[in-house]
Amino acid sequence: MRVVIALGGNALLHRAERPDAAPQLANVHKAVAALAPLADRHELVITHGNGPQVGVLALQSAADRSLSSPYPFDVLGAQTQGMIGYWLLQSLQNALPGRQVCALLNQTLVSAADPAFADPEKFVGPVYGRAEAHGLAAERGWTVKPDGEHWRRVVPSPRPQRVVETRVIRLLLESGAIAVCAGGGGVPVVRDEQGRLAGVEAVVDKDLTAALLAEALDADFLLLLTDVPYVELGHGTPQAEPIRHTTPARLRAGRFPAGSMGPKVEAVCRFVELTGGTAAIGALEDARAILDGAAGTVVTPHGRPYQDGTLTLREQT
Repeated sequence: MRVVIALGGNALLHRAERPDAAPQLANVHKAVAALAPLADRHELVITHGNGPQVGVLALQSAADRSLSSPYPFDVLGAQTQGMIGYWLLQSLQNALPGRQVCALLNQTLVSAADPAFADPEKFVGPVYGRAEAHGLAAERGWTVKPDGEHWRRVVPSPRPQRVVETRVIRLLLESGAIAVCAGGGGVPVVRDEQGRLAGVEAVVDKDLTAALLAEALDADFLLLLTDVPYVELGHGTPQAEPIRHTTPARLRAGRFPAGSMGPKVEAVCRFVELTGGTAAIGALEDARAILDGAAGTVVTPHGRPYQDGTLTLREQT
């Protein structure tokens, strides 16, 4: 199968870990140990989150008094694509000697008219108290909003329209290479009136970009890997109920947090609805079992379990 895999940001930097290079590199090695066995059976495109990493770089840039202004978020996104892409590239090469792997820096096209630019809502960086958050907003031109009991910076998160380098990624797959790309959802760009690309101050949701890329590449399977084994109805309550096999319509009927599981649910539902393929959400360590239908939340057009990952996963008519 052709499989597009999205690694969650927490797979690379666990909650409460210091954002040093060493623990992140160790987590990359663990992630690759779970993904490398899939390369023998499937064509792989690997995308990844960058939320914790881009937050660190944003703070460093804002605190650097030698700069007249902090680096914009499209530049920070490109920096984290390079850093995480390098780690994944090298780890995959070591785990799969002789296999061609490419880490691609790429852009994701968004609409300059997207309403997200008028109402930023994507949380980035650390939490603050109310007074400190508003002080930083006044000093640095940020938009801040409450996040539970705390306050955080928010930036626009426009909907992805197209991964600009889709044709290049397809060529890599057709040559037999593993492609690492679309890190952090890709560097957000718009086209001006002359058709030229320009970066914008925004963050694109990585899961929605992964679904868009999977559709454009005619992928058979979209796999979103996170730190939970499956999607739950009533998550965090005594009535929590795991969802194992379902349809997009049934999954959309549930309520999921906009800042965490919501975009993942939207991504898998959109991919299955548009392509008739299969999508799943689950834990990194269960990646192989999910593709074999034995773990995770699996979404298909008909909602029935499949026997193994060797089946034709698109809806038959």
